[in-house]
Amino acid sequence: MSKNRFPAFPSRMALQQYKIKTKGAKKGHSLLKRKADALKARLQQILHEIYDTKMQMNEVLKNATFSHTQARHAAGDFNSKVISQVEKANTTLGLRSENVVGVAIRAFEQRDDKGSEDSLMGLARGGAQIRKCKDAFTEALNLLIRLATLQASFRALDEAIKVTNRRVNALDNVVVPKLENTVVYIMTELDEREREDLFRLKKVVTKKKADAAIRELERRKNEAEEDEDDAPNILDNYRDNGEDLVIDQFMK
Repeated sequence: MSKNRFPAFPSRMALQQYKIKTKGAKKGHSLLKRKADALKARLQQILHEIYDTKMQMNEVLKNATFSHTQARHAAGDFNSKVISQVEKANTTLGLRSENVVGVAIRAFEQRDDKGSEDSLMGLARGGAQIRKCKDAFTEALNLLIRLATLQASFRALDEAIKVTNRRVNALDNVVVPKLENTVVYIMTELDEREREDLFRLKKVVTKKKADAAIRELERRKNEAEEDEDDAPNILDNYRDNGEDLVIDQFMK
């Protein structure tokens, strides 16, 4: 039993403190359970979004690859020209933080820097196909960024759910039972102490009553002896005046 409770000195103050701790632990368990349920619901939602995004990604990448093939057929091999004209990235990523049920989740934020590196490309031929290819790959890039954000959120939520479940299990299987056992232990010890105090009080009252009875007997005995000592003695009234009351009475 001592292993399943916290070390505590049985007193009224300790009992009140552990009752408050037990109430707080149960409330925390309830809140963590609700948090875990909310995180699981959000995780399922993100999982469905990841599935839909991946299914959409297949079609978008297929269209982007086909548009690139059409652009190369219309404008020739322009890959090397595009690579040679690139000096900096037109699209960069930033991080922003989102709060989901108290869990901080980092999401990727797309930042576009519109440039004119490819503004003259395709003037000779195939300009429409090149722009179509660019739009297709831009859409694919947006989907990739969205997919990366969803997967990062999925991993963060999955880790948060594991931590929350560990805390819920710890409270449910360790902390709350130990607190309840501690409260029961303190109440049992206090009840036992009250019974001992009551028994001791009864013994003291019985002893006092017995002592009072003995003192009362002694008092009555002393009073009886004093009454006997105070009784009149006929010899005390006899005076030596030459008269003998016994003889005189006999002679009459």
